[in-house]
Amino acid sequence: TPGITAVSYRKLKQGHRGVQSQSSRANPPFTEKFFSQVVDHFNFNSLGNATFNQRYLITDRFWKKSFGPIFFYTGNEGDIWEFALNSGFILELAAQQEALVIFAEHRYYGRSLPFGNQSFSIPEVGLLTVEQALADYALMITELKLQLAAAQSPVIVFGGSYGGMLSVYMRLKYPNIVAGALAASAPILSTAGFGDPRQFFRDVTAVSLGEQIRLKRPVACDTMLGGSDLLTNLRDTAGTEPALGLWKHFKNCEGLADSLQRCFVPAGMVYNSSGLLPCFDLYRLYVECADPTGCGLGFNSLAWDYQACTEIEMCYESNNVTDMFPPMTFTQEARQLYCSKRWGVQPRPGWLRIQFWGDDLSTASNIIFSNGDLDPWANGGVRNSLSPSLIAINISDGAHHLDLRGSNAADPESVVKARKMEAELIAAWVKMERVRFRQSH
Repeated sequence: TPGITAVSYRKLKQGHRGVQSQSSRANPPFTEKFFSQVVDHFNFNSLGNATFNQRYLITDRFWKKSFGPIFFYTGNEGDIWEFALNSGFILELAAQQEALVIFAEHRYYGRSLPFGNQSFSIPEVGLLTVEQALADYALMITELKLQLAAAQSPVIVFGGSYGGMLSVYMRLKYPNIVAGALAASAPILSTAGFGDPRQFFRDVTAVSLGEQIRLKRPVACDTMLGGSDLLTNLRDTAGTEPALGLWKHFKNCEGLADSLQRCFVPAGMVYNSSGLLPCFDLYRLYVECADPTGCGLGFNSLAWDYQACTEIEMCYESNNVTDMFPPMTFTQEARQLYCSKRWGVQPRPGWLRIQFWGDDLSTASNIIFSNGDLDPWANGGVRNSLSPSLIAINISDGAHHLDLRGSNAADPESVVKARKMEAELIAAWVKMERVRFRQSH
């Protein structure tokens, strides 16, 4: 999840429908290992062939050795165990398709620190880039396939949120290594600077308030923010849904307080079977950073802050008219000022568009873009299919990468259908890759 890391990320993950059981946490299905990874893939002079220990998790419980596919999770901004223990669909799919499963931890996160506790010093932090992370995964896949005698095992990459972005990029950058990608809730457009900067906080508002009303749950006025501007806007647009329902719900409230800011983004993304999670205290879980949705705490927050200061664009704004948050404009100029002061770097707006194709993805292939309608990140991603092999799956009643989670009795039918479609597409890609391999060898 962009901007949701460390302590807050753990709390969020525990609230999703489909979360793994306590027994799976007590008896994890993975073995933890470390891969000797190259520190700098692109400069042979800076560090020579220096390496660091990159953590990964692996299970061959379901694998038909030397034949079954490899399902590889492109780890994102946090401890890899948190993603592995909350992505049960990948294990379920591995059982169906006799796959080897690997979850790789992103450099500079969790225990994969290239320079130990000095990793966030300058210039050491400069090797934290999307390109270095992708090269890590490409090298790890290649070397592990050799070690495991899995040369003929097709590789499918999976990822959620920023990890989903990385899965897309892996298919674009290394199609010789990766046969297909499932990118769940991947905001690859908004984080490349496309779209309306007001979209994110507008969607957080719509999702959060709309879900409370759908569930017929009361919304206490003293947990709402913004007051008259929001309510006036709702009144003036009361002829449409969900505005009509919202106006009727709040028109008798007086003196709306500023405390909704403490609920902020997490509640807009995460649901359990009974509705929204309780609010989090923004000021205890977030520190100043280049991501206005929050960076979390600890080393993981430093890593994400640096990425938001370099390649990942998070210039989102709120205005208290189309959203329920205080007016806040995080411009490129403000980003540049902060990042120069904090990290001694100047962001490069537009770089992701050049490096990873921007919104011109039509010549790519074998990518699933899944998004849930209850996810404020969804409209920052691909919502419409671009070709017969670039498939958008929209999940009504689906929260942030809900489809990656293990099957749960509380799952909406929409996510059950989405997982079935994803399974069928991935099986077809694996079959196609085997044919390609035979023809080329």
